[in-house]
Amino acid sequence: MTTEHRIHSDCISREDFENLFNDHYSRLCAYAYNFLKEQEGSEEIVQEVFFKLWINRSEIQINSSMESYLYRSVRNASLNLIKHISIREKYKEYNKEAIEYDEQIDKDPMNASELELKIRASIDKLPEQRKKIFILSRYEQLKYKEIAEQLGISVKTVENQMGKALKFLREELADYLPLIVLFFKHFFNGE
Repeated sequence: MTTEHRIHSDCISREDFENLFNDHYSRLCAYAYNFLKEQEGSEEIVQEVFFKLWINRSEIQINSSMESYLYRSVRNASLNLIKHISIREKYKEYNKEAIEYDEQIDKDPMNASELELKIRASIDKLPEQRKKIFILSRYEQLKYKEIAEQLGISVKTVENQMGKALKFLREELADYLPLIVLFFKHFFNGE
């Protein structure tokens, strides 16, 4: 069996499958390594692709060369793993930040209440339009374009006013900056 023929995968005999595995395994591992930068993970991906091919051979119809199918499968499996790892890492980071925030609140619940009051008082000191823009952006999570449309102003004005609001709040709340970072990360990630 040559790898360049278009075939139905259910035509693969055990011997042909073993030859296919032996002929392509190391090159496919090297290909997966280009994505994953990890030998063990690359080998697992390739083994999984071959395993699925063998198990599902009666259902899979391959309309390209077997080699193209294998490389495409390894690429897709590698990219899926990278995506999965990225999501898992973001989730771990979020959990770490949430725990830090909760620990900070547990240490001094008065600080949290005091912080919220201080933030609200500082926001209330903003000029009316700047205050609206800040609240729509940070609390209602509207994009600058949506804020501009809602208030009938340009996106550039929204950007300018947000910049001024953030500068003012940074100065106004400088003593609380470490807690504010945790507060807002926790607030926005807790959707």
